[in-house]
Amino acid sequence: MAKHGKKFASALAKVDREKQYTLDEAIELCKSLSFATFAESMDVAVNLGVNPKHADQIVRGSVGLPHGTGKVVRVLVFAKGEKEKEAADAGADYVGGDELATKIQGGWLDFDKTVATPDMMGVVGKLGRVLGPRGMMPNPKLGTVTFDVAKAVKDLKSGMIEYRTDKAGIIHAPVGKVAFEVDKLRENVLALLEALVKAKPAAAKGTYVKAITLTSTMGPGIRIDVQSVLQSL
Repeated sequence: MAKHGKKFASALAKVDREKQYTLDEAIELCKSLSFATFAESMDVAVNLGVNPKHADQIVRGSVGLPHGTGKVVRVLVFAKGEKEKEAADAGADYVGGDELATKIQGGWLDFDKTVATPDMMGVVGKLGRVLGPRGMMPNPKLGTVTFDVAKAVKDLKSGMIEYRTDKAGIIHAPVGKVAFEVDKLRENVLALLEALVKAKPAAAKGTYVKAITLTSTMGPGIRIDVQSVLQSL
């Protein structure tokens, strides 16, 4: 069994493992327990009552966080002609076509998100084995395969995040930096939860949101009172 360090053990001792905290309590506690020497992120894990083994119960989508994640997002856009200029003007870090695909096939991955116009998917499709496993493949359901590249770039730059249930039916998502103010973190968490509730599959039965846990990059998980949060949506 892995052993935790003294700082983690000290932080864990301050968390009541039997208690379900209100969202504000959890955020404040999470902030107070931060001990890393770098700028920690704050993340949420939401256990959903779905079975991802069935395609009609996979919860996947994207949501714009009101206050972003605090991370600089490098966006690459596959486009040509006027759309190439449009993407560049919107703030895309890299814009191009075949030459970018060749670089990526050669191992270059110095970007975080990928956008493509529909007419470029013939080029992008060849990169599925590289981008797919990393969650960087453009997808029309996530708004990253579109002719409105300016909007896609701005959304990603301003705090648009993607979410998807893992094999256990859990959504893991960043909701900001520990250094963010409580109000901003609360609004980001609620924006994510509202999106998840709206994305509830018709095939999902029983309790949909089963558990919510808040944690910093290095800190312990803090359980949140699900009902109190859902009532505030």
